[in-house]
Amino acid sequence: MSIINIKTPLTVDIRKELKAGDEVLLTGTILTARDAAHKRLRDILKKGKPLPLNLKDAVIYYCGPTPARPGRAIGSCGPTTSSRMDHFTTDLIELGLGGMIGKGDRSDEVKAAIKKHKCVYFLATGGIGALLSTKVKSSKVILYGDLGPEAIHKLEVKDFPLLVGIDSRGTDIYPPKH
Repeated sequence: MSIINIKTPLTVDIRKELKAGDEVLLTGTILTARDAAHKRLRDILKKGKPLPLNLKDAVIYYCGPTPARPGRAIGSCGPTTSSRMDHFTTDLIELGLGGMIGKGDRSDEVKAAIKKHKCVYFLATGGIGALLSTKVKSSKVILYGDLGPEAIHKLEVKDFPLLVGIDSRGTDIYPPKH
């Protein structure tokens, strides 16, 4: 199997071409967000207000990066367990979110939303956050700086290595739960 090079924005056309198990190298802009940032976004939506960022065809990486060392764009940036974001995720997918990056399985509700809205869930390898940081070319906090590492960062990445965990048809690399 060959590695597939993809770029953001992660349009529906790109998402439809990917299959569960595909190895990809992602280049472009991604956002980081973890639990606290997701809660704030959901709270805005509950108030009926628009989000302060456009999620159409965007990719969110479940990550809380560490501070950058001198000469680097970012510190270690390994994936967070994705299921921690599951109770926030369907609302964001419905707003046009193109993809998510994390580790671990997703809830049945999130899997259904991925399939319905032709989203993609990517897996990043846990434990190699220092290596993944070498693929980040720039990092800027764009929202919720008071959250420290859980702030929303805008990252520019080049050849960020990922595996398609759940494709836009809902095919999942994880075995079904009994």
